[in-house]
Amino acid sequence: MGERNLILAFESSCDETSIAVVEDGRTILSNIIATQIDSHKRFGGVVPEVASRHHIEQVTRCLKEALSKANVTYADLTAVAVTYGPGLVGALLIGVTAAKAVAFAHHLPLIPVNHMAGHIYAGRFVSDFEFPQMALLVSGGHTELVYIESENDFKILGETRDDAAGEAYDKIGRVLGVTYPAGKTIDQWAHQGEDTFDFPRAMEKDASYDFSFSGLKSSFINTVHNAEQRKVTLNKEDLAASFQQSVVDVLAEKTDRALDRFPVKQLVLAGGVAANLGLRERIERDMHQKHPATKLIMAPIKLCGDNAAMIGAAGYVAYQHQKRAQMDLNAEPGLSF
Repeated sequence: MGERNLILAFESSCDETSIAVVEDGRTILSNIIATQIDSHKRFGGVVPEVASRHHIEQVTRCLKEALSKANVTYADLTAVAVTYGPGLVGALLIGVTAAKAVAFAHHLPLIPVNHMAGHIYAGRFVSDFEFPQMALLVSGGHTELVYIESENDFKILGETRDDAAGEAYDKIGRVLGVTYPAGKTIDQWAHQGEDTFDFPRAMEKDASYDFSFSGLKSSFINTVHNAEQRKVTLNKEDLAASFQQSVVDVLAEKTDRALDRFPVKQLVLAGGVAANLGLRERIERDMHQKHPATKLIMAPIKLCGDNAAMIGAAGYVAYQHQKRAQMDLNAEPGLSF
């Protein structure tokens, strides 16, 4: 089999069925992503039952495609990695079951991967990792600051107490009539507008590193509803810019303070909302001005969303650290670091 370390990775935590083949944790040989966005658009968000059914329909096709595109067979594989949490329980179970079936049938080690570790390791495709390191994880379901003292050793410094940043984007998108997922459109509008509404920056000056976005969401919704009752038309670009500025200010301020207190060699920006250009620009500027000695690693935009390549990268590291799962591996929807 030679020296190649080939990991077949499964990701099905939400509404993307993705299977990838990753070599040595760094080279993507294939990364097949079947998205369900069109199915969930009409509901304005992900419907768990619908998501699970789509995963069942897609998983075998994605598996064949991933192997054929990578030009490998089961005999070439070193191990199978799979997201087992956090996420939607029904969706996770499809990936876990498929991964277990492949591992069992082909006598391959099974590696359990935390979905959030996967997002961090998307940064490995950009640069080698050095420790200690910090990650700002911003996605649809999670907003976390994570301290990584050494490889595979994660400690949460702060997390959201209510809505995640991505969730807030989708909720205000609904109020503005933007189809799900709303993040990209709001980011585009924000670049055309001004922060004229000055929405609250919840917990910005709070001593903890936790986040809260539900107050911002409520303030935004109230502003729009009040204007509608008064038959006043508000500028949607300014609304988007004001909302985004509030989110970015809080994320940047907390990250800056965490970096002051826990000096690290690298900061990784990852997760679905890390594709947001407003956030990328601000973090890049802050790092350059306030933390020039810390290297900023931004996950590639195409790997910010859910994908199996990042699970393959995290799985490779877990494999090196002898992490293995047995055939009783179950989905853990509320999994934390």
